[in-house]
Order: sequence, then C-alpha cells, then structure tokens
Amino acid sequence: MTIVTSVEQLNALYGEPGEASLIKVTDYLLPEYRTMIEASPFMALATVGPEGLDCSPRGDAGPVVHIEDERTLMLPDWRGNNRIDSLSNIVRDPRVALMFLIPGSNTTMRLNGRAVVCVDEVITQRFTMDGRHPRSVIVISIEEVYSQCARAVLRADLWNPEKFRDSALLPTVGQMLASVRKGFDGATYDREWPGRAAGTMW
Repeated sequence: MTIVTSVEQLNALYGEPGEASLIKVTDYLLPEYRTMIEASPFMALATVGPEGLDCSPRGDAGPVVHIEDERTLMLPDWRGNNRIDSLSNIVRDPRVALMFLIPGSNTTMRLNGRAVVCVDEVITQRFTMDGRHPRSVIVISIEEVYSQCARAVLRADLWNPEKFRDSALLPTVGQMLASVRKGFDGATYDREWPGRAAGTMW
C-alpha cells in the first residue's frame, strides 16, 4: 500500500483548489448562508475531546439551530440517550464542526467554530416545545462558514425516493443490541421503542 505522508504530497496529487472553493469561506453568515441554514432541520455535530472524536446527529421540527446573530448560533440539546458525548467534549475542548443537510437540496452547508454549553434558564426556556425545554443550549461562535458543492449528495442520489432502503430489510436497533450483548431482549426493545420515543421527543 502506498500512502501519503505529507501535505506537500497531497498538494502535488490534487493541485490547487479553484477560486470558488476559496472565496466562499466567511467568518459570518451572509444573507444567503443564513437562508440555507434556516432551511435545515438536520445536521451532524462533530466534537473532539481527550477520548477522541465524536459526530452526533441533531434534528428539530423547524430549523435545527437558532441564528442569534450573524456570528452566533444556538443549538438546543433536546432529549437523547444521556451519553452526553458532545457536551462532554465541548466543555473540555470548544472546537466544533457542523454540516447541515436541507431536504431536497443537493447543497450542504459547513461551519467550524467554538462552542459553550449554556444552562441559563432565560435562554433554555426560549426553546420550549410541548411544554418542555432543553436542559442546555449549545452556543456556537462562528469561525468559518461556507457552502459545500453538490457532488457528494448527487453521487449518493440522496433524495431519490426510488433509492430509499426498505427498513424491513435492515437490522433493527434491538437486533444490533442483541448482537452486542448476549441475552439482551432486542424484540422487547424494538416493540417499546416507538412509544418511548413519542413520549421523550422533547
């Protein structure tokens, strides 16, 4: 196996990036960038900590993040599995990376910045849903934001319903858990999951 061991080798292999790849990066939200991010109900949140890297899916009923101003985003931390991997990383290393997906659009948005975990009640209660509010809000200061070309989503044909997988042909979470731990009751887990999710969405 021949491997690349330096940035110089990479530059020689790939050449210089095009003008559009460079000029698109800003440290604040252009109106067009804001429109794209406000249209996104889902993103991936990448964080880093002493144990390594983490990438967590984040979704909401409306925009996945609230745009406080052109340099600040707020991400309510809605209920999950209480592993708090992302939050644990952020309180020790504030660097974050976000990738926003917009259903039906082949363009994604990328953002790099620094984050803090805020628990001020005045802020957490701004995000009340179904009478509940998040225990914390991730406040993100933007350092870089830019659009990502559509090639990856086009190659994946991501939004084509004809390419959607039949979930009945995929392993369930209960089956995967039973594979990890002998004796785990995966069937009961799968049976109870829809009701549990509906009651703990927010």
